[in-house]
Formats: sequence, structure tokens, C-alpha cells
Amino acid sequence: MRSAQLSTSPVELVDPSLEEEHDLDKPWIVIVWNDPINLMVYVTFVLRKVFGFSESKAHKLMLDVHEKGRAVVSSGDRTEAERDVHRLHSHGLWATMEQED
Repeated sequence: MRSAQLSTSPVELVDPSLEEEHDLDKPWIVIVWNDPINLMVYVTFVLRKVFGFSESKAHKLMLDVHEKGRAVVSSGDRTEAERDVHRLHSHGLWATMEQED
């Protein structure tokens, strides 16, 4: 019978605080991405409901999503951006956040 030998190799640990540096003064933006699931009228409805946009502003942003593949729908501090992404996800939209350049 053959015995298995276990060896340990060093593991490099990455400090998450060093992985990405965020400038606390820069706002975070929330991006809605195009998807093959949601109808344009539904995206417009969600933008009006979640952000209180007028019909024309929501329609313009929906067209950006449809034609350009994405639209920036809000900006603010990290907590606000996380909240907005969560709200959009709860309505079935594909949304992400990133720190503005």
C-alpha cells in the first residue's frame, strides 16, 4: 500500500486594503447594463420608480442602455451606490457600481 505524502507550500495572502485604493473624495457611479431579458418599457418604468425620474429622462437613459449598452443612472457615496444597485437588482435589472474616474 502506498502512503500519500502531504506537502504544504507557502500561500501568498493579499491584504484587501492594498488590492484597490479608493479615493474617498471621488463619487461612485451606478451603471445599468443592457440585457436580453427586460423590455425597454420595463426599464423605463423601473428608472422612474426607483429614482423618481421624469418620463423623458427615464426614456433617454433607457435608450442609452439599449443603444450604447449602458447608462449611468446615479452617483454618490459608496453606501448610496450600493443601495441603488441593490434596488435595481431587486427589480431584475443588471447594475454595477464603480468609482468615477
